[in-house]
Amino acid sequence: MRPDTPAENVDHTAEAARLERTADLYPEDAEALLLRAAAHRELSGDRPAATALYDRLLASSQELDAPYLVRALKASNLWEYGHEAEARAIITGIRAAAPRDPAPWVIVAESLESHDELEQAHETFTQAVRLLLTEGTTPPRATHPLLLGRHRVRRMLGAAHDEWDALADTVHTLPITLDELHDPKRVWSLGSENPAELEAEIVRLRAELGAFREALSRPFPVAVLHWPANELTELTEAYPDLAEEYPSYDAHLATIEAALRELASSGTPNLGIVTGTVPSYEAFAASELSSPADPALLPQYATTLAARGRAVAWPPERTAACWCGSGRPYGECHGAD
Repeated sequence: MRPDTPAENVDHTAEAARLERTADLYPEDAEALLLRAAAHRELSGDRPAATALYDRLLASSQELDAPYLVRALKASNLWEYGHEAEARAIITGIRAAAPRDPAPWVIVAESLESHDELEQAHETFTQAVRLLLTEGTTPPRATHPLLLGRHRVRRMLGAAHDEWDALADTVHTLPITLDELHDPKRVWSLGSENPAELEAEIVRLRAELGAFREALSRPFPVAVLHWPANELTELTEAYPDLAEEYPSYDAHLATIEAALRELASSGTPNLGIVTGTVPSYEAFAASELSSPADPALLPQYATTLAARGRAVAWPPERTAACWCGSGRPYGECHGAD
């Protein structure tokens, strides 16, 4: 889990405290908020405080959306400040549980890799891709880090390419090939006195740095508000003034997809969808000392939900379930051309 703003622009201690206060105000969003707070604690250097937040989540009476992700983050953090044995035990437990979410696998495998446990990292990456990927199908976007990480570790081990490495090549989008990017010997060229070799290495490093910065810097998405059918009916019956905003449920869904496509075509990054509920909206209106019937409040509500970690990235994979809740694949529903 990464913080949502670039590291160089943030007082991590203050941001962590703010997120923890927000989690107290919105316990239903505590998981997302405290994970971000823990990331800021780690970046501030206060790793014990980060562990305390992970433990707080794991001890919570509320069921977690991603319990193995929390465990994986805790293990990675523990290892960084000397608790190797406990970290290894957690990693072993995660591997035995075989979660279907790619994120915990990526974190524990990269943690092993960062501590020079290359064989164990390779085994973990391989176990994950075999579990989560089906031969002959397009890898979901969330599994790309598994393929790329496995490729990287295999290059460090000097292993020959296999079918999973070939698949990693197909999901790689940078202009530099994976073999070049993951070549363990390329750093040697930094000692060269040949300007052409140095320039080539600078290009490679810039490409790699760009990928890391993209992963480390994820601002809040531009979020569009979605009301499920029953919530929209309740909303417009309680506040008829909003019926002009939402003439019908089908029109509401079509407007969301059209707005997001227009934003995407204009180059707006980090688009997302937040799902509203009438009780949550009414509570937000009360906190703003405003009336829920005021249409100007709707975009503010969407922004607040996004800031609380409630946004789902748009667009989904074409084979993933559509954001509208129809149960159909996105490519056959609102993602159809």
